[in-house]
Amino acid sequence: MSAPARPESVAALQRLVDALKARGIVTDEELAARQASTDQASPETGARMVARAWLDPDYRALLLSDGKAAAEAMGVSMAGAPPLGVLEDTPARHHLVVCTLCSCYPRAVLGYPPHWYKSFAYRARAVREPRAVLAEWGTVLPDSVDIRVVDSTADYRWMVLPMRPAGTDGWDEARLAAIVTRDALVGVELPKAPAAA
Repeated sequence: MSAPARPESVAALQRLVDALKARGIVTDEELAARQASTDQASPETGARMVARAWLDPDYRALLLSDGKAAAEAMGVSMAGAPPLGVLEDTPARHHLVVCTLCSCYPRAVLGYPPHWYKSFAYRARAVREPRAVLAEWGTVLPDSVDIRVVDSTADYRWMVLPMRPAGTDGWDEARLAAIVTRDALVGVELPKAPAAA
C-alpha cells in the first residue's frame, strides 16, 4: 500500500485545481468525469483489446502502431494520458514491463497498478534477472526465447500483446478476454486455455 499524501501536497494540489477552475480551464463536472473514468478503469479493458487483436487483423495493426487510438476505438478516453505502446510477444521474444523509477502504468486500460508492480524488489530484479522473476510467477520460458524488459515512463506507457494460446480456435472475443489477466498484460505470466475436462 502506498503512503498517504502529505497534507502540504494535498493543499498544493487543491490550490492548483482551484486556480484552474477560476480560469475556466477545468470544471467540477470535468474533474468528476475524469475521476469516475479512472476509478472504472480495469485490466478487463486491456484484456478485451488483446482478444480483439487476436481476432481482427486490422485492429491488431492499429493496436501495434498506435495503442492510444486502439484504446479509444474500444471506447476508452485517453485524454491527457501519455502515448500507449503495445509490445507483441512472438515465439522468439517475450516482453516484460517495469517502471524502474516509480510506478508508471497504463491506468486507462489496466486500472491501478498492483502493489508488487510498485515494489522496489520487482523494479530492480525485473531488470537484473528477468528470467528468475518470471520463473517465480510460474512463467518458465525456453532459453531460446529472448526476454526484453521495457521501461514504462511518465512519457510513454507500455502493455504486452501476448501470444494467443493453443486450443482457443473458434473462441469468441469474450471467452478469449477471460483468459487474459492483468499479469499477462505486463508480461509476468502467459494466457492459458483451461485444460479440457
